[in-house]
Parts: sequence; C-alpha cells; structure tokens
Amino acid sequence: MFYPVTLAFTLFGAALCLFNYSGYDPHNVFLFMFSVPIWFVELFTDIHKVNVWFMYLLTILSYAVIGYLADLGIKRLKSWRHL
Repeated sequence: MFYPVTLAFTLFGAALCLFNYSGYDPHNVFLFMFSVPIWFVELFTDIHKVNVWFMYLLTILSYAVIGYLADLGIKRLKSWRHL
C-alpha cells in the first residue's frame, strides 16, 4: 500500500529541519513552533542541553508517525464507507 500522507509529512519534517540547519531560522522560531518533540523537551529540561541532531531525528520520526496514523485513518474511513 502507498502512504501519501506519511510521505508528505515526513518530507515536511525533513524540510523543517533543513530550514533550521540552513541558518534561515536564526532564532529557531519555526523549529520551536512546529516540532512536537521539542515541545515536550522544553517542559522537562533545558533545550540547550539536548543534542540538536537527536531533535532533528525525533522531529522527522514524529511527523512520519503522524502521517502514518493519518493514512491508517483514511484507509479505515474508505473501507467503512464501502460496507
């Protein structure tokens, strides 16, 4: 089965990390707004003590999981309508 939403969300997460890494987001505004793992890290520890590459990896993985769950929901809705 092809997972288009998973692919789109994963690419969005990768683009977000690349945008932050490129330096066009000097104050990390976009990364802090759109990265779900960073929201939780900020609650429990200082963000400067966490490895940035680990945060990039978690951001991409979290968007992949969100996209996969969306694809599963779409698949379920499509199969439910055909009953």
